[in-house]
Amino acid sequence: MMRRVLTFIMAGGKGERLLPLTKDRTKPAVPFGGIYRIIDFTLSNCVNSGLRRVYVLTQYKSASLQRHIRLGWNILASELGEFIELLPAQQRVGDSWYLGTADAIFQNFYTIEADQPDEVLILAGDHLYKMNYYSMIDFHREVEADLTVSVVETDKDKAGQLGVIEVDSLGRVIGFQEKPQKPKTIPHHPDKVYASMGIYVFKRQVLEELLIADAHSPHSNHDFGKDIIPQMLKRNLKVAVYNFIDENKKEAKYWRDIGTIDAYFESNMDLVQVDPVFNLYDKDWPIRTYQEQYPPAKTVFSGDEVTGRVGLVLDSIICGGCIVSGGRVQRSILSPNVRINSYSQVYDSILMEGVNVGRYAKIKRAIIDKDVAIPQGMVIGYDLEEDRKKFYVSDAGVVVVAKGTEIK
Repeated sequence: MMRRVLTFIMAGGKGERLLPLTKDRTKPAVPFGGIYRIIDFTLSNCVNSGLRRVYVLTQYKSASLQRHIRLGWNILASELGEFIELLPAQQRVGDSWYLGTADAIFQNFYTIEADQPDEVLILAGDHLYKMNYYSMIDFHREVEADLTVSVVETDKDKAGQLGVIEVDSLGRVIGFQEKPQKPKTIPHHPDKVYASMGIYVFKRQVLEELLIADAHSPHSNHDFGKDIIPQMLKRNLKVAVYNFIDENKKEAKYWRDIGTIDAYFESNMDLVQVDPVFNLYDKDWPIRTYQEQYPPAKTVFSGDEVTGRVGLVLDSIICGGCIVSGGRVQRSILSPNVRINSYSQVYDSILMEGVNVGRYAKIKRAIIDKDVAIPQGMVIGYDLEEDRKKFYVSDAGVVVVAKGTEIK
């Protein structure tokens, strides 16, 4: 049954709203939660769902993503027909790179023709959630849909950043809105909308017809939400909605589109709560990744309260290779190989791999990207007007220091 499904993960997005974190890497390759990359959550969902025939479509700034998948996701048995394989943009059917989500699949349709699956599962590689995709595929087969779209109930006031699926009183899909200011709400729930999760299950034959027609349309955006779904509705093809079932084992459903700096920051901060709203510790639904070999994390000067030279970590995630040498860290994420030197303070921040915080430095509500040395006595996050002269500052006041920045 699993061999009847072929999976594509869209991992070619520029992620412009995540700049400067996406200055040197595609959005799915952005580090998250200390040891992970964003795409690890979608890939883990695939493996945990028993889907082991996966193509990852890449395009922009994909070198670090390719390296991560080559080193960390070469885990399947190729002799059994299992694979996680990268598909870079190749201009196979014309002179253009991927023009949209639908065009990306169209340009790689040769892989579908070679495999001849019954269904094609299409996923976004830049969202944070836990989901058993096979439950959705079973639902798709039961209702005999041509397309099934996974949706999550979301507050109406958040619809302006999302694609919204419109349904009638019988639950049938009757429309799609892209980032609407006046969204169509769920029948009998005027404060809620069905947000599209960017997850689609198609019948293969139907998908082939639609993509060929879309490719020859001069006015199309070549996008599943904007073009393919409306065309299906015009043709009275059966489009079903699948209401997201969360594997996170928490009271509220957890799905995040971490497309902005503030959304990215808040999702990371979710992980350092006393009771994290996103559970990384569930052995029944493990999140896999690639990790280099580092020694254990270590704190130094843990008892010198008189001088304030205390290696102290509270309510934080600290990864392998970290040394907290006489500094204080609270409600923060220290990625591998980070060093916190004496008398420094780090609060409510994300420090990526290889960051070195100098003595007496103070950091608050900041994201410090890889391989940045914070000079002795540097203050970040306490005077945003001063920070804006040197770094990027988000709408919510999160300071971002770009990868490899040399701070004088």
